[in-house]
Amino acid sequence: MNKMNPKVDAFINKAGQWQEEYRKLRTILLDSGLTEDLKWGVPCYTLDNKNVVIMHGFKEYCGLLFVKGVLLKDDKNILITQTENVQAARHVRFTNVREIDRLKAVLKAYIKEAIEAELAGLKVNYKKTAEFSMPDEFQTRLEENPVLHEAFEALTPGRQRAYLLYFSAPKQSKTREGRVEKSIPRILKGKGLND
Repeated sequence: MNKMNPKVDAFINKAGQWQEEYRKLRTILLDSGLTEDLKWGVPCYTLDNKNVVIMHGFKEYCGLLFVKGVLLKDDKNILITQTENVQAARHVRFTNVREIDRLKAVLKAYIKEAIEAELAGLKVNYKKTAEFSMPDEFQTRLEENPVLHEAFEALTPGRQRAYLLYFSAPKQSKTREGRVEKSIPRILKGKGLND
């Protein structure tokens, strides 16, 4: 079994819910040979500093998030895409320890497959930024303001996609316009939506 990280001990001990499930999942993950760390406030299991699996919990469930889950075969059909905008990550959810025990062998196989994908250097084919919907409200502002257009183009593709998803989400044009207006200063400073 791999070395336990004290930060993850603290995370599990502070968890108001899912402690037993976290301990069970942690044992499975450490048995895989991955390195345990705490990133973004949750346990993250890495291989050569590359994120492979994240353990996290929500109100209704806890689970494992496979960072490049889209590359897994998912023979048992247990992986879930959280939202339509998630391109690579897939996760499996649990509501009790019995479910984890029942899927222990499957989880080990999926973790092994995720490790093999990482060792093989497999990459996820992400949609290009140009394939994302450009809201009219933002397109108009880019056409009116060459400096804004240049600043947006200078952002990383991930930051561009985050803005496009954020701007496109509201149904009402007025709300989309408001989001664009509030975001323009951040874009001009070269900052992403969540920087």
